[in-house]
Amino acid sequence: MDLPNSPDALDLDRAFAAVPDLIAHWAIERPDHPALIQDERRLSYAELDTLISRVAAALQRDGMQPGNVLAICGYNSIDYAVVFLGALRAGMAVAPLAPSASAKSLLTMLADAAPRLLFVDTHAGQHLEPVKTRLPCSVRYLDQTTEHGLSAWLSDATPKPVAIQPGWAFNIIYSSGTTGEPKGIVQSHAMRWAHVRRSAAYGYGDNATTLISTPLYSNTTLVAFLPTLALGSSVVLMSKFDAGEYLRLAQLHAVTHTMLVPVQYQRLMAREDFEQYDLSHFRYKMCTSAPFSAALKADVLARWPGGLIDTYGMTEGGGTCILAGHEYPNKLHTVGRPAEGHDIRVIDDDGHELPVGSIGEIVGHSPAMMTGYLNKPEKTAEAEWFDPSGKRFIRTGDIGRFDADGFLTLLDRKKDMIISGGFNLYPSDLEAILREHPAIADVAVIGVPSTRWGETPVAFVVLAEGQTEAPEALLDEFNGRVGKTQRLARLVLTDELPRSAIGKVLKRELRDRYQAEHGSAD
Repeated sequence: MDLPNSPDALDLDRAFAAVPDLIAHWAIERPDHPALIQDERRLSYAELDTLISRVAAALQRDGMQPGNVLAICGYNSIDYAVVFLGALRAGMAVAPLAPSASAKSLLTMLADAAPRLLFVDTHAGQHLEPVKTRLPCSVRYLDQTTEHGLSAWLSDATPKPVAIQPGWAFNIIYSSGTTGEPKGIVQSHAMRWAHVRRSAAYGYGDNATTLISTPLYSNTTLVAFLPTLALGSSVVLMSKFDAGEYLRLAQLHAVTHTMLVPVQYQRLMAREDFEQYDLSHFRYKMCTSAPFSAALKADVLARWPGGLIDTYGMTEGGGTCILAGHEYPNKLHTVGRPAEGHDIRVIDDDGHELPVGSIGEIVGHSPAMMTGYLNKPEKTAEAEWFDPSGKRFIRTGDIGRFDADGFLTLLDRKKDMIISGGFNLYPSDLEAILREHPAIADVAVIGVPSTRWGETPVAFVVLAEGQTEAPEALLDEFNGRVGKTQRLARLVLTDELPRSAIGKVLKRELRDRYQAEHGSAD
């Protein structure tokens, strides 16, 4: 590889570099520098490079070819990362699957991805036990001790070199399936290289240490995990998020970078002992995947050292907006401006572009867009929009508007918008008002059927610790503050909101629950 010797001098203007090749580079230039850390285990770059080569050689020994798919299902671990990176070195695409998904959903995803081999951890193996005879491929365990485990399977041979091409599939990320059948989003090596180039601006390559507590099967995680390794820095892995343990590790390892989702920030900032931890090494804290309230951003900026970067985008890669909250404290209600080289627009229901200030669906174009949904050309076509010149954009399904300064404000998911009596209601507006109440810790507003209005809003509310407010009193107070068309039909108290592994509120579950218990709002 023709790469420079210094991490600071890495040629990010080159047309393309593959992540496994960059790891090989750092194994030569800084072999003893820690690459992966989890609990008491550490892998240097030399050790990581050796292990991923052994994975690649074992895959080649077993007849795997570039372009084949390897699936992984499990919680974060060093061995998970090693298998992922080793498959990439062999030219394979990786399908990382959520162990929290139902066995039925996992079977659907495996049938779609058609992997040659599936790696599972102990938890995922037990989860899939009832359907093991229906699995479409052979299974190996990430556990090091069993006869079917990783250690027994690894090869000591040198893998045949594979010249990874930019357009090859890097991974297949499956959507959560909360709005229907999970869709496999195919992302290329070129897309991941674009993420590496973008991340260098945030200091990942200067002896950084990134703390990863979101799952490796999520694109949210990979956009921080992969650039850290590609730029020669260290990753500290948590198998699952725990706020107290997160703070302990951040202090212990002098962490400089992290990627968190808003609910994790919320839990961290709510800890009474937050200020007792030394977080002074942080350079940047990142956030993505779910709405991040202006009030929570302001709290993070006030009490947590380092910059705060809120990133808005899709796993499909249809353009990204970036808000540097520390630079624009008066724009915390927005998700920032389009990233360099990204084209974000707002269109109406007929596909016509709208002017600044108008509300419509957000579409985006970027250098890092998905190839398409695996085996679903019709779904791919539904997700695309082309401007009059033929330029390809990805539909986000989000509703928003640009202000005069070019900052994008998100209003809601298009599918979550409530049409009540002919008026468009945005649940995020109602949620923001409810969150102002000191008794309310968390809230989600959904639309439910109404004979009178077509749809009407209902709020699910989690009370703050120690609060005993009656739902009727909260409902009356809210409805007294808003216009007639925004009034809630009902307010339901709940212990917690259902969320995905990366913190998104699963509103379909709330709708199903409400309709099962109450039917309509009338």
